Amino acid sequence: MNKNNEFSIYIHIPFCISKCKYCDFNSYSNKNSLIDKYVEKLILDIQESQYFEKDRYICKTIYFGGGTPSYIDEKYIEKILTCIKEKFKIDKNAEITIECNPSSITENKLKTYFESGINRISIGLQSTNNNILEIIGRKHTYEIFLEKYNLIKEIGFNNINIDLMIGLPNQKLDDVKQDLEKVISLNPTHISSYSLIVYEETKMYDEILSNKYIMPSDDEEREMYYFMQDKLKKAGYNQYEISNFSKIGYESKHNTMCWKQKEYIGFGAGAHSFINNKRMYYIDNIEKFLNTKHMIIEEELSEIELMKEYMIIGLRMLEGIDKKQFEIIFNKKLDDVFKSEIKKLEKRELIENSKTNIKLTRKGIDFANIVWEEFI
Repeated sequence: MNKNNEFSIYIHIPFCISKCKYCDFNSYSNKNSLIDKYVEKLILDIQESQYFEKDRYICKTIYFGGGTPSYIDEKYIEKILTCIKEKFKIDKNAEITIECNPSSITENKLKTYFESGINRISIGLQSTNNNILEIIGRKHTYEIFLEKYNLIKEIGFNNINIDLMIGLPNQKLDDVKQDLEKVISLNPTHISSYSLIVYEETKMYDEILSNKYIMPSDDEEREMYYFMQDKLKKAGYNQYEISNFSKIGYESKHNTMCWKQKEYIGFGAGAHSFINNKRMYYIDNIEKFLNTKHMIIEEELSEIELMKEYMIIGLRMLEGIDKKQFEIIFNKKLDDVFKSEIKKLEKRELIENSKTNIKLTRKGIDFANIVWEEFI
């Protein structure tokens, strides 16, 4: 699959100051005593990795996710990056991203990130409404976010993503309008906006089940999404993926490589990898991770499974899937492989199928899950 020898690296930092009520990620707020051992183990795994040799492969993107990477001491991030640069060949223009929570950002941390070569900050705002922030369990206010955002700019970062959410408890369209007005005025290079998904075994699930909050209806959430699309387009942001908007040239390279089925290697508890058509992962329990040497092979994908996954993740992007590129990768014509699926989705007006590419319609974006189900 790796025809150009490019790959990405993902680093999972599972520690947080507190777990947000909606969070279903592999993250913990009560395991600070394990941070030092965790980073040592993570670095050892990087050093002992048998994948992506320096003389054959080049890393195009590095992404620190979590959890909250900005929660741990900056010295750990610096050590991890130094180890990565010693082990792998890194492109001189590599995109290096770290996720940050406004509550845990400090000037010293940002300076260390900048000096270490991190060149993209992804900061979780979620909402500018302090009441809503409190409801979903965020530990910052909009005023704290604004203070930290300005600090990020002052340090010298010029590639900044801001995370927003729609469909939140007690959220109205006017709240989303206010969010977008304030965020657009800050002129970030990238904005991600995700609909709330309520997972079982989260605090949010229990609170919503008990009718503690008023949840937006499906129609109200769609109205929020449409408003966001139109507002961001008018403000100069290009929607290149279902939930992602950017100034031209500032699309997330890391996510785009994943959506184009490029290879990546993940390090850390619960981190996943896609290498040589195999899906692999580290065990997610931190204590067990500290005593586990190797990744677990989840599955080896067959050719048809690879093609189906290529369709699912490729159709997340608004530009859709280039048919010629599909043929180069798989040596098969897309229209021949998925003839019946395409016909069915065209009939339902969920996709546009031209001679050169296939992509979601506006209706298809609304019902993307139905589209993806055709390729499962």
